[in-house]
Amino acid sequence: MVDARTYDLNLAKGAAEAANQAKTTFLANMSHELRTPMNGILGMINLARMRMTDPKGLDQIDKAKSAAERLLVLLNDILDLSKIEAERLTLEALPFKLSTMLESLEALFRRKAVENGLILTINPPTELACCTLLGDRIRLEQVLINLVDNAIKFSDRGEVSVRVQQVSEDQGSLLLRFEVQDQGIGISPEAQERLFTAFEQADNSMTRKYGGTGLGLAISKHLVVMMGGEIGVESLSCAGSTFWFVVRLTAIKENVMIRTVQAAADGSAAECLCREFSGVRIIIAEDEPINREIIVILLEEAGLVIDVAEDGEQTLALARQNHYALILMDMQMPKLNGIDATKAIRDDSLNRETPILAITANAFDTDRRLCLEAGMNDHIPKPISRDVLYATLLKWLKSLR
Repeated sequence: MVDARTYDLNLAKGAAEAANQAKTTFLANMSHELRTPMNGILGMINLARMRMTDPKGLDQIDKAKSAAERLLVLLNDILDLSKIEAERLTLEALPFKLSTMLESLEALFRRKAVENGLILTINPPTELACCTLLGDRIRLEQVLINLVDNAIKFSDRGEVSVRVQQVSEDQGSLLLRFEVQDQGIGISPEAQERLFTAFEQADNSMTRKYGGTGLGLAISKHLVVMMGGEIGVESLSCAGSTFWFVVRLTAIKENVMIRTVQAAADGSAAECLCREFSGVRIIIAEDEPINREIIVILLEEAGLVIDVAEDGEQTLALARQNHYALILMDMQMPKLNGIDATKAIRDDSLNRETPILAITANAFDTDRRLCLEAGMNDHIPKPISRDVLYATLLKWLKSLR
């Protein structure tokens, strides 16, 4: 009986592991399949906007871009929730400055707050803002974005304020408390009980005034808990709300080397590329025609000379014939994927030391690690941000000097 039960348990364990792996593979494929067309949509909108001079046309393009960005947020939330359920969501530990993150947050919501007639204030203590922290800035910022976006959405007057303070310190580990306060519609005690549950909202009726999926706060709670903290809300109907969360981050010394992507002090990344690296030859490996067109246009506008490959085999052949300053590599391609193409280039080509940058819709942390383990040097996710693309190219081209 013991042997039989052990056998059954092993079978069940194997089936569960296989199911979990199948779910992970499905999520990775879904991430790629959803982000790839979104990269084409947002990319073409941005290109069209750069050439549009008619004010009415600009307004229409901006509305289309806003709608596409809202769809991208929704897709990211669904994928994040799926990763959480599959226990595939992980946090990174990289150095960042709190001031830089909060400045980015303020820039993101400045215009939206003004359009809603609101005052947005973000005033962290000076000594804390200048502190260098070790943690997952992107995920921390994601929580703040959710809270600030909700505060602005549910307010039609007054001020939205973001505050941060140090609660305690233990051997270099800081417990930080973030608060986002508004003077909006408030939340009843009954609604507060279900706020942090997936697909739940304070108002679930068909006549509700405000949109949304009810995923943002649920995902924020998971992220905060993963950072060793907790999240909550203090609110009354028609009296505003204060959402708060505490997380534990490590404070590091200022002399620690921080790898950041920044534009040069004497101009934007695009201007620096045109001025300092015009005529530099790089290769782009991308099998999807629309995405390939977008990237090529952006690279040519920066003054770079482009060779195009439509699959991994073409990329490898070109890398064995010519020397390039950089190689931009998609992950999923026919004939030879980006991972195997990178390994082959590192093993036998004229570009064994050339920086290879992944440009891919595979947005999982495991995908980034696969890229680095294969010999790539960096990872740029799709949909591609023009500014991030140019800044990353500038960083790696400058590193070759």
